[in-house]
Amino acid sequence: MAVGKSRVSAYQEIRMQEISRSEYQERPVAGFEKLWVWQKAHKLMQEIHTFCKTLPREERFRLRDQIERCSSSVCDNIAEGYSAYYYNDKIKGFNIARKEAGETQNHIRKLSSKGYLNPDKAQIWVEQYEEVIRGINGYIRYIREKKGAKR
Repeated sequence: MAVGKSRVSAYQEIRMQEISRSEYQERPVAGFEKLWVWQKAHKLMQEIHTFCKTLPREERFRLRDQIERCSSSVCDNIAEGYSAYYYNDKIKGFNIARKEAGETQNHIRKLSSKGYLNPDKAQIWVEQYEEVIRGINGYIRYIREKKGAKR
């Protein structure tokens, strides 16, 4: 392993390469932008915000506002957790991101049940948010292990 390279599973390496080849051509600026889980959440947030522009006007301050805010909050809290100095603050940020991802999944289901979103597209987004949640769980586990090793 090259000096300065962190250990990343083969799956994570492939996912990072796939995402960086497609959406992130410019170089990441902040450390959190290198996390595949942030990249995935950010991509989903952009898709949701684009879709929300097609919603009827009466949903503007109801469901649209809710799903835009919670999908943005997933990325925001991943960034906040990654950037925090103390382990407990890192874990707290990632726990909030996980809750926001779950809330986003719920809003996706609402969009589908109200007939605004194709059920197949809703299922794809829900599954992609499940992947984000698994990534967040893995990062929390990593932080807890790292915290335990420092004692």
